[in-house]
Amino acid sequence: MKQHTIIDSPYGPLTLVADDGVLSGLYMTDQRHRPAEETFGPRAASPSETPFAAAEEQLEAYFAGALKEFTLELRLHGTPFQRAVWAELRDIPYGETRTYGDLAATLGNPNSSRAVGLANGRNPVGIIVPCHRVVGATGSLTGYGGGLDRKRRLLDFERGASLF
Repeated sequence: MKQHTIIDSPYGPLTLVADDGVLSGLYMTDQRHRPAEETFGPRAASPSETPFAAAEEQLEAYFAGALKEFTLELRLHGTPFQRAVWAELRDIPYGETRTYGDLAATLGNPNSSRAVGLANGRNPVGIIVPCHRVVGATGSLTGYGGGLDRKRRLLDFERGASLF
């Protein structure tokens, strides 16, 4: 059974989606590849319901600069390749970046950077699965489902700049 809630963040409202009590989605307003609202299930009576309370608590700590690594259980729906990419994203340390080519090489296929980019763009749990930490080959900011401004702000924040 799916359900969702909406919480506030410095980056605008975040829609959290759970599948059988396990976090399976975190979507920003106007996010590319955001599923249709009707697929999120009913809205939870309160954000304090499981698993939303833990997600909200960890996100608040992250945005306060007190949390560097999320420990939430996730249920990520995607192809085996997508799930492998998303697992690698979780290994990128806070405040650091990797290129699509770096991830492709780590996955054992250095020629798959375009496929890595496509999988990265379909990440269903933004911020927690830090797809914002992936940059172009030259270090340039490239595509981000939440928009390049949000990506820049998230990276600047992790590098010690103020949120505002």
